[in-house]
Amino acid sequence: MADIIAQPPAQLQNGVPLSGQPFVSKWASRYRGATVEDLDPPPALSLTPSDSVSVALMSAFERDYTHLTVVDGATRALLGYIAIPQLQAQLEAGRVRPDDEVGTAMLRFRRTRANKYRVITMDTPLEELEAFFAGTATDGQRQDFAVITDDRRRFVLGVATAADLEEFVKRRPA
Repeated sequence: MADIIAQPPAQLQNGVPLSGQPFVSKWASRYRGATVEDLDPPPALSLTPSDSVSVALMSAFERDYTHLTVVDGATRALLGYIAIPQLQAQLEAGRVRPDDEVGTAMLRFRRTRANKYRVITMDTPLEELEAFFAGTATDGQRQDFAVITDDRRRFVLGVATAADLEEFVKRRPA
């Protein structure tokens, strides 16, 4: 686990400190030992690749979700996700139709040895989640959301977004 230092934030380029120093949390003083569980993420809603795009949209809107996970129907293995704003853009552009399967519109996780996945659990400190969103765990590529799993990555428990983290900080006294 990398050291997380509570100092003024350094200049970042694509989420990576220009100085080569460890990630500096801009909200560390507000976290005070909080973990992902303290965000109180709603339960995950997972679809299968064979579900329709219209089911995905309706499910997301009913629950006010921006991201839905996609799992294998038989094994429940995590395959990828649907970002609802991008799905709406695909619909408007005519690239997908409401009766198309989710599998045609989902973003698949690339599972190779070169792609390292950061496991985010309910026990992950919020400093680490912030670093994940900033891209320090993904070679500088910023992340919009994190899939929350159990320690062994067998079950999808929820999804946390950068907006969830910002809301937590706003509610937390200084």
